[in-house]
Amino acid sequence: MSLVRLRTFMEVYRQRSISGAARALNLTQPAVSQHISGLEVAIGRPLFERQPQGVLPTPAAEDLAADIGNSLDTAESALASARARSMDVSGTLQIIGHADFMADKLAGELLPLLESGIRVHMHTGDGPLVTQMVVEGHCDLGITAHPVTDSRLKGEVIFRDEVLAVASPGVASRLNASADFATDLLREPLLAYNLELSLIDHWLEKNRISYQTLLPAMVGQDLRGQRSLLVQGFGWSVMPQFLCQQQIEQGELVALHAPVGDTEIRYNLVWLASALRQPRVAHARQTLVWRLNRAE
Repeated sequence: MSLVRLRTFMEVYRQRSISGAARALNLTQPAVSQHISGLEVAIGRPLFERQPQGVLPTPAAEDLAADIGNSLDTAESALASARARSMDVSGTLQIIGHADFMADKLAGELLPLLESGIRVHMHTGDGPLVTQMVVEGHCDLGITAHPVTDSRLKGEVIFRDEVLAVASPGVASRLNASADFATDLLREPLLAYNLELSLIDHWLEKNRISYQTLLPAMVGQDLRGQRSLLVQGFGWSVMPQFLCQQQIEQGELVALHAPVGDTEIRYNLVWLASALRQPRVAHARQTLVWRLNRAE
């Protein structure tokens, strides 16, 4: 079985569409159909049932995808990276992620890419926007703290960090000394990433602190803004340790005593599997995975 036919198969399997796979692979629909037919002859069983709105994988296709999916992606990534080392990878890399992570963690790891001639355009957005922009092809890579659930995307955890509840020394001293920590904590002004209380709800749940309603005093999708207000003595928040470690070491912020324990955040690098056929994207993905995992 040729690598080209297997690549075509995986694209059709992921897209559930002959026409969608043809667009992604820059092939004609007859060429994609021919690749699939060739595989079906080699295997001796049909791989897809044609539907009015696309195709439906057969059990044989499910088995083949399970056997080769990750291995094929790994092989293509390795081949693209090898090509990148021997050819010009210059061009523009479009990458999107959470604003605070992009600024505090990602930007410093971009130097090898910039030195190799790759131009980088950084965009910011929350988890749903990251997924949308990568799936629609507007961005090559995305970084999100949300789990990867879209079957069209591949993902890899590139950074893990502890999540802490923090406040200024004055606020923290009062709360940490409280006889009723949970009640007094919920009375303090809260600074949050969004109204869904991302990060905060998991921390409260783990520490068995229940609430009916909790309306933040300020909402903003860049935790560095919350950090600035916390340092000035206003309220409390929950954030990854990398965003507050320096302020803790300098005595500007103090971690609140978690009754049960702190939580963890995982940042995922996400991409369309077909994007790794571009040497520039494959090289950037491999570089960022290595550098950010090393930076934990």
